[in-house]
Amino acid sequence: MDISVVVPLLNEVESLPELTTWISRVMQEHNFTYEVLLVDDGSRDGSWEMICKLHAQNTCIKGIKFRRNYGKSAALNTGFEAAQGSVIITMDADLQDSPDEIPELYRRITEENYDLISGWKAKRYDPLSKTIPTRLFNAATRKMSGIDNLHDFNCGLKAYRKAVVKNIEVYGEMHRYIPVIAKWAGFTKIGEQVVEHRARKYGTTKFGMSRFINGFLDLLSIFFVGKFGKRPMHFFGSLGVLSFFVGLVMAIWIITEKLIHIAHNEKYRDATDNPLFYLALVAIILGSQLFLTGFVAELVARSSSERNKYQIEDRV
Repeated sequence: MDISVVVPLLNEVESLPELTTWISRVMQEHNFTYEVLLVDDGSRDGSWEMICKLHAQNTCIKGIKFRRNYGKSAALNTGFEAAQGSVIITMDADLQDSPDEIPELYRRITEENYDLISGWKAKRYDPLSKTIPTRLFNAATRKMSGIDNLHDFNCGLKAYRKAVVKNIEVYGEMHRYIPVIAKWAGFTKIGEQVVEHRARKYGTTKFGMSRFINGFLDLLSIFFVGKFGKRPMHFFGSLGVLSFFVGLVMAIWIITEKLIHIAHNEKYRDATDNPLFYLALVAIILGSQLFLTGFVAELVARSSSERNKYQIEDRV
């Protein structure tokens, strides 16, 4: 199979017929063998019934239905697991991404040997309240990840080599940073393509202001996981040893200073009256706790997790 199109969706019943018809037309015009994977993330507006109807009309259209809403990352990860195409295209279901971009994305993956191509909506139809924070996050992500050739990490329209999606894990709300996850997994040939951004035709956006706070926290999380996910002791242990050493030096200083005063029969205040004593105590305790945290995190990192297990109600 040439292409798998993975489309996560939540309450997009109105746009599904137009979107799938558009995708099918593009595929037929270019003689692609394909599948469209519609991942219903707990819709309550009849989206699943529409998916079943579309599947009956065209067996290339397939559906996966979550029992409840898990989020876009969960939908993408499940779609990646099910995808069979040699190239996987992701796009949103709201018709703001154009399926006409698919042939060029496919060509660049297969002919130019890119691991991942991320779309860049150079001209956006979004309010400033959305575009300005997005630009700030993108700038911060470029700085922290070292992927300096991408303008829009969170664009829903992306193309992947099959090996990429089969070797990465998208969880929580990490869909914003899939290029970073791919880079940490060793897929470093990442490119960008200017794509058309269309105004929303049906419904309303499913993302509120909380996405910006979550985006910042996810950025810190992906940076930490990428740098220290396999070796948490290097992070916590280093901080712990440093804090413990500083506390130990301060404690030795207090003890030495008091012994010198005793040797010279000089009056000297008790160690507990010295503010430095409490700083030393806190530093030693904090250092010990950080070291133990690193040890526990190391044990957890060596254990297998099942954080990407979701309740799937139905498939077609």
